[in-house]
Amino acid sequence: MAQDKRMYWLDNLRTCIILLVTLYHVGGVYEAAGLWAKFWIVDDPNIITWVGIVGIVFDIFIMPIMFFISGYLTPASLDRKGSWSFLKGKAQRLLLPWLIAVLTLIPLYNIIFLFSRGLPWEHWSNYLHFTNPRSQSWLWFLPVLFVFNVIYLLITRARIRLTNLSMTQALFITTVVGFAYSFAIGGILGFRSWTLTPVLDFENERLLLYFLAFLLGVLAFRRNVFAEKPRKKALLNVVNAIAWIPVAGHIIIRIWPFIFPEGFEITPMYRCWWWLSFYTALAAMAYAMIETFRRFVDRSGRIWNELNRNSFGVYILHTILIGLFGTMLLKVDLPGVAKYPILFVATYLGSNLIVSIYRRVIRRAASITG
Repeated sequence: MAQDKRMYWLDNLRTCIILLVTLYHVGGVYEAAGLWAKFWIVDDPNIITWVGIVGIVFDIFIMPIMFFISGYLTPASLDRKGSWSFLKGKAQRLLLPWLIAVLTLIPLYNIIFLFSRGLPWEHWSNYLHFTNPRSQSWLWFLPVLFVFNVIYLLITRARIRLTNLSMTQALFITTVVGFAYSFAIGGILGFRSWTLTPVLDFENERLLLYFLAFLLGVLAFRRNVFAEKPRKKALLNVVNAIAWIPVAGHIIIRIWPFIFPEGFEITPMYRCWWWLSFYTALAAMAYAMIETFRRFVDRSGRIWNELNRNSFGVYILHTILIGLFGTMLLKVDLPGVAKYPILFVATYLGSNLIVSIYRRVIRRAASITG
């Protein structure tokens, strides 16, 4: 179904999500539990107790909404370009920036990691992702999204119809199947944490959730569910009023081992409550964010347009700026609670500035050569 009307709120939501991704990753520098210290680009000893709780909240909904938005934007691209041009375009959009980034930004990430901790330099080959596979860190999203696009292309070519489901049915299936998968993988089979390879990194317990969120976005486009804004706000008001309950429940379950570490054991029941609270909180927060932007942030403007155009580049670049500015702030005699907003503002504004300059240089070069 053709959808010609520009949905500014969707662009704005994506930009907001990437802003929250930046804030989430900045929090890793000052995270109090020490979970990020072994792998994150900078580890500042000036920790903040509550930043981990903020991170837990962001961790619930950021990536599912990212995949939902990506899924929503995919069908129109496929319909417009056809299979081969679609695949070629996605490779240029996702895999080419990923390849350049893992060959440049990942070595720089490793250099900053060692320098910020005062660790000795390693052999040059250890900085390369392919010769010494390590986590791709924030870049994992790009190849995984490319694979999802390929799978969707295969689904359409197999003439499997997704529009037979209503959005309510699809949401219910996503929640139930996602919960069952996450609990089975992590709570029963014990495949927790991440699978790391030279090409694909993914979180074992959430991979299917992300693909289902992607398909939800596809279905939302195909059924044109955002064609009109609903007049009634009762459901949104109810969700906004009670969303804190599952979110608070998930936070408590996540931090319980740190509050009462003695004798604590991760049992299947604990993992069941973990994922039950996670999926409940995700449903509430995702609905609240999407509907809020749809109703109240469906606008454009000079600043919004610039931030929206920059968002993809900001996502690719922001972690390196966290490393550079975070390393500088290590020597600044300020508490973590003061460094945290400084690092966030410097990183987000700096990333946008660099991407804006880059886009203008490319556009000027194209106009000269054209």
